[in-house]
Amino acid sequence: QVQLVESGGGLVQAGGSLRLSCTASGTDTDTYVMGWYRQRSGEQRTLVASLTDDWGEVSTVYVPSLKDRFTIARDAPRKIHLQMTNPLPEDTADYFCLFTTGHSTYWGQGAQVTVFS
Repeated sequence: QVQLVESGGGLVQAGGSLRLSCTASGTDTDTYVMGWYRQRSGEQRTLVASLTDDWGEVSTVYVPSLKDRFTIARDAPRKIHLQMTNPLPEDTADYFCLFTTGHSTYWGQGAQVTVFS
């Protein structure tokens, strides 16, 4: 059973920076997709960015409106982070890590991020 451990959420001032990390355990697959979704209060969960790792070949996808301020990267196999630069109050949300092999999909429990001005 794959388990996802998220870390790095919390309070951040607008214009600062914050890093969210996510590690998948319980699998040693070298082909997978990991990503970050967020859910703002009263809204549906939406994609922030995703990363495909295919035996070390990495590619990323971003929501265009966030690409200039958010960066997703691979730290190690099955470990990623999301670097939030110049966060805005509207980035306040619960951020969820996702791991999928195409056959199965797993979600983390969520990391709360609050951006204050």
